[in-house]
Amino acid sequence: MSERRLSRAQLAKMIIARFGGGLVAVAAMFFLPAGTLTYWEAWVWLGIIFIPMGIFMIYLIRNDPALLERRMRTRETEKQQALFIKLSWIWFLASFLLPGFDHRFGWSNVPTGVVIASAALVLLGYLGFVLVLRENSYASRVVEVERGQKVIDTGPYALVRHPLYLAAVVMYLFSPLALGSFWAMIPNLAIIPLLVMRIMNEEAVLTRELPGYPEYMQKVNYRLVPGVW
Repeated sequence: MSERRLSRAQLAKMIIARFGGGLVAVAAMFFLPAGTLTYWEAWVWLGIIFIPMGIFMIYLIRNDPALLERRMRTRETEKQQALFIKLSWIWFLASFLLPGFDHRFGWSNVPTGVVIASAALVLLGYLGFVLVLRENSYASRVVEVERGQKVIDTGPYALVRHPLYLAAVVMYLFSPLALGSFWAMIPNLAIIPLLVMRIMNEEAVLTRELPGYPEYMQKVNYRLVPGVW
């Protein structure tokens, strides 16, 4: 269990560094394999992710710095979660390097309408992500239970137990098409078993450490997709 220790100024510096570094790293993953900056699908994807992200981070610095600091944590204490992180890097690199190569060599011919519709769904997924974080200030990036944490059963949590992951699934599954690549859909599907593994372990931790979570599981039957699972 951790408590917020950073001041707003320290947190802002950390956010600026990570935001800038993340933007440069992801842009490099798109444009270096593509061999060109004339890759409009990548520019659109970067815009619909990083512009809302920057706005939301400013909002959190001002209104909920504790949540923002939780989102900065990356060290998992659960062994299974640490394994998930390692495996997810393989998936991430495969899914986000391949579209650039696809663009360079012309392997796919994704219609413009499909690209735009997929980009809209990626944006919708990110907005869902923001909605969940506003509902649950304890939504840390790592699996942990903090002192004073309570079960959230309102908003999207009244529909599924892990709406944050549902938003992530929407974002990630449609990202290859938004980037103009059919082939990147193949490694991208690996996110589903990886998330199932993470969710099952996370629920075991929450059942053990978060008071009221077993009762919440009885109240909300579905983990990720209403009526499915």
